Amino acid sequence: MISSVLVANRGEIARRVFRTARRLGLGTVAVYSTADARMPFVDEADAAVHLPGNTPGETYLRGELIVQAALRAGADAVHPGYGFLSENAAFAQAVIDAGLTWIGPPVDAISSMGSKIEAKKLMAAAGVPVLAELTPAEVSAADLPVLVKASAGGGGRGMRVVARLEDLAAEIDAASAEALSAFGDGTVFCERYLARGRHIEVQVMADRHGTIWAVGERECSIQRRHQKVVEEAPSPLVERLPSMRAELYDAARKAAAAIGYVGAGTVEFLADENGAFYFLEMNTRLQVEHPVTEETTGLDLVELQFAVAAGEHLPPEPPPIVGHAIEVRLYAEDPLHDWQPQTGVFHCFAVGDGPRLGNKVAPADGNVPDRGGLRVDCGLRDGSEVSPYYDAMLAKVIAYGPDRTVVAHRLAAALQQARLHGPGTNRELLVWILRHPAFLAGDTDTAFFETHGVRGAIDDTVVRVSALAAALADAAGRRTPVRVPSGWRNLPSQAQRKSYRYGDEVVEVEYRMTRDGLVVEGNIALISLDCERVVLDVDGVRRGFEVAAYDEGTRAANGLVCVDSALGSVMLTPVARFADPAEHVLAGSLVAPMPGTVIRVGVQVGDVVTEGQPLLWLEAMKMEHAIAAPADGVVGELKVAAGQQVEVGTVLAVVGEDA
Repeated sequence: MISSVLVANRGEIARRVFRTARRLGLGTVAVYSTADARMPFVDEADAAVHLPGNTPGETYLRGELIVQAALRAGADAVHPGYGFLSENAAFAQAVIDAGLTWIGPPVDAISSMGSKIEAKKLMAAAGVPVLAELTPAEVSAADLPVLVKASAGGGGRGMRVVARLEDLAAEIDAASAEALSAFGDGTVFCERYLARGRHIEVQVMADRHGTIWAVGERECSIQRRHQKVVEEAPSPLVERLPSMRAELYDAARKAAAAIGYVGAGTVEFLADENGAFYFLEMNTRLQVEHPVTEETTGLDLVELQFAVAAGEHLPPEPPPIVGHAIEVRLYAEDPLHDWQPQTGVFHCFAVGDGPRLGNKVAPADGNVPDRGGLRVDCGLRDGSEVSPYYDAMLAKVIAYGPDRTVVAHRLAAALQQARLHGPGTNRELLVWILRHPAFLAGDTDTAFFETHGVRGAIDDTVVRVSALAAALADAAGRRTPVRVPSGWRNLPSQAQRKSYRYGDEVVEVEYRMTRDGLVVEGNIALISLDCERVVLDVDGVRRGFEVAAYDEGTRAANGLVCVDSALGSVMLTPVARFADPAEHVLAGSLVAPMPGTVIRVGVQVGDVVTEGQPLLWLEAMKMEHAIAAPADGVVGELKVAAGQQVEVGTVLAVVGEDA
């Protein structure tokens, strides 16, 4: 009998499991790193145990500390969530050996699927279609392109597409290093790469008494850098090829039966447009995208995990699939700088079409089960800080309903209306995908971005009018008690000027306030104004702009101004009138684009380098990032070493002209 559960995880998935546990009357225990001490999941648990340190290797990957925490806090069960130790057989065994209930599959099942190399052999023997595995030594020009994959773990880490034989060795080394950091196992293998496949997976649920459910399929084909961005159920491809569903379900049940599977798991396949499919891997845990299955079946998969772990029977058949659900992953990343992961504080994090407070969307309270067709599973609240130690996913936003097109439009609108005031996000990319004609038509193969491009930036015109709104709101906030229009002067020729930084661009705002109103370039008129809301008539159309300003340092230039409107959300940084000499860096300086750890240095002072040549590598948010030479030249200074932690803006090296 389970009475209290420790979740060996953090953030959004910890809150998700806690929600079901509370509904079932179970006690909840969190473990948390030093960096996570103020995160919502810690406060929401009945008890919480600190794991000293910040990195996963110091904290959430320390199985012995987590087992000790469960015993100390009086938990009698452990739920692993996803990622970290969720597919670690040794950890599962340690939980069981400590007399605790493991909310997961049998240890032998985890072991058999823990190596993708061995898993493919098992699946082939069970009659499940597979793609042939290639060892790196076997790869020839005729096999290209190939996909280098980590044998352990997932989430796009330790994965590289290789199109040239001369690149293979370096990409294998990079993939192996990334896999070792993320999963503790650097083993990699190769397989044929299908550039335009469909990523389709089947949710399975099995009990200890021989019942195996195939609980619907999901399609997760839209991926960037091998990480899922959009997931949905059911699959548009399978909907067009109805006979394919029965074949997928049969293969998934065979896979589960072959390893004596118990609990929730996912069998992933790569399919072509004709319905042929091949086994990719089996994830022996709950998936990130499980909500789309829940919203199309009415099931609570976490509740079923608890029930199966307690030895209960599943009904003979799962419920039918009803309607459609789409999930998007909201990441902290900068679309203006090659989607680099972002860190920092979210001053406001509000997603959803639920109740509004004045002109502001009510804050998402995390794991919102139903807002009239919208669900938000998130790990943040206002004031939460995104650290560099874990992956960049902020929240999952899920819309559901009877019609796929309506669901897509609902989800896009909810994202566009969200107030995300802090680090950059992929919000604009997600909205663009959901409204793209190809997506709405169900044409969603893994080459979606290669075919249609990637759009994540706001239109320049929107940036400029948003900057004008920010400048007007700022002036309104500094208005004196004298009843004179803010910015009004006796000399009508003297304009008000304000500068903001948007990405790498400086946006100059220039306007005058006269007795006759706003004078500014373009067909723009001021309708109303205060320090939080500006209404402008732009080319004959009235637009409202919500403006929020936050102080992020002691200098005015360190502030953040967020402007939200129906045209898009723009985050601006005020530019100081006079540059700070301390902020000057030498020409040719390579600065850290994000906080992280230097994991490799590939050059020495005096080396001749060429433009674009990787010089050193940073690890941030579980991903590896190469820092390249900005131009041809000679390494004049090297200011960091492997293993060193750096902050954003730190000068890493300086490349000077070749003498």
